Amino acid sequence: MKICVIFNPAARGTKAARFRDHLAALSAECTLKPTFSPGGGRALAAEAVREGFEIVVAAGGDGTVNEVLNGIGDVPDAFARTRFAVLPLGTINVFARELRMPTDFTRAWSVIKQARDTTIDLPEVEFGANDKTERRFFAQIAGAGWDSKAIDLVNWEYKKKVGGLAYVWSGLQALARPLPQITVADGTRTLTGELVIIGNGQFYGGNWRLFPLADLRDGVLEISIFPILDTERILRGTWGLFTNRLYESGAVQHLKAEKFTLSSTAQVPFHVEGENVGHLPATFSVKREALKVIIP
Repeated sequence: MKICVIFNPAARGTKAARFRDHLAALSAECTLKPTFSPGGGRALAAEAVREGFEIVVAAGGDGTVNEVLNGIGDVPDAFARTRFAVLPLGTINVFARELRMPTDFTRAWSVIKQARDTTIDLPEVEFGANDKTERRFFAQIAGAGWDSKAIDLVNWEYKKKVGGLAYVWSGLQALARPLPQITVADGTRTLTGELVIIGNGQFYGGNWRLFPLADLRDGVLEISIFPILDTERILRGTWGLFTNRLYESGAVQHLKAEKFTLSSTAQVPFHVEGENVGHLPATFSVKREALKVIIP
């Protein structure tokens, strides 16, 4: 069984340090492909598929996961023959948590070597950029509005020092500024809000179960629309998250759809897996059970 591991050698943190401690042993069991620039994992993943690797592993956070996933998708029919695995190392590993991958390196690597897989849905988004249509796959989460604005405001040097807390600070900064309305249209209903979050799985931002009804195999995406982010609705939403009753809190509106469009009269960025990749309008859809993933 041919396994390729794509990783960022400059990644920080204790999990990344433990991973580097195991590099010598790993090199005897798989092929290692280090990334040396932002976005570099995408080309390496495509290269691994063309070289015939059966399992392609994203060793890192959600950004690495997205790069590797899209690299696999860059090769025609690759999702039909390649299995995708996650070795959680980064600051935030929401998709790894969704798959219940162990955070301990030794246990996670054992899961990957056992090569037990399942097939889950594969979301994608299409949007215009540079006078052409771009496509981006994602595994877990996407969004536009408050959180994409917060991502724009993140100080990346500060993030290296404090990790996920950098998003908390940038989120507070984003709340202090006017937030444009975003329209969600699925062909049947049209809703608007200052924050729209799209989920394939249940988790968002690490430990928040933002989509309690989500199923990775149901062929639809979950959409939570926050009409207004004022103090009352933030408190209601926080209560709903802690009590697992978000949809009953009065803070959000909820849709399920196989395909839908986000748009705005303002220039609004949107993110996939916590990285802003384009601006609205954008069309989201999902391919049912199109992605083979390694699971415990």
